[in-house]
Amino acid sequence: MACNPRSQNRIIQKSSANPDDRTMKKSLIVALALASSVSLMTAQAQTYQWKDASGKTVISDTPPPASARGTRSLGVRQPNAVTGTAEPEKANGPETPAQTAPQSAAEQEIEFRKRQQEAREKAEKAEKEAAALKEKRDTCERARNNYRMLQSDTPVSQAAKDGSVSVMSPTQRRQELERTRRIMQDACK
Repeated sequence: MACNPRSQNRIIQKSSANPDDRTMKKSLIVALALASSVSLMTAQAQTYQWKDASGKTVISDTPPPASARGTRSLGVRQPNAVTGTAEPEKANGPETPAQTAPQSAAEQEIEFRKRQQEAREKAEKAEKEAAALKEKRDTCERARNNYRMLQSDTPVSQAAKDGSVSVMSPTQRRQELERTRRIMQDACK
């Protein structure tokens, strides 16, 4: 009996098809469909931040009311969630663990982002205060140096608006001393 090598090849190819391959392909298709649907759901969410009437910062996925101050879009894509105030109201006394419901992952994420935003705002405020304090110290130091120079007997020259330089008269020197004294009173506290 003669064997045809071509028919043997087809038999080997058909028998090597594994049923596990088909199951794996189906699982892969289901996983890809699930991943794409989850990404589409989160891609539609938009986050907004504003200050409410009491001055508290509110972060939400709903657009702020027209009366809100300091409105801005954070542009962070998050799942839809409703946020409350950062501090729980304690009208009925302290809360017990039974009264507080566990937060969902979305609520925890929103609270985390809110804490991050508050920390950034606090750091920016501290940085601005430090810069203002440094500027005040620098102004005080310059005013003290100018005051010492104006009190000395050394002639002081002054540039005019047209670019010419002239020596200060005693009247101009007294006026500049008074102006410098006022600056020192404000800046050197």
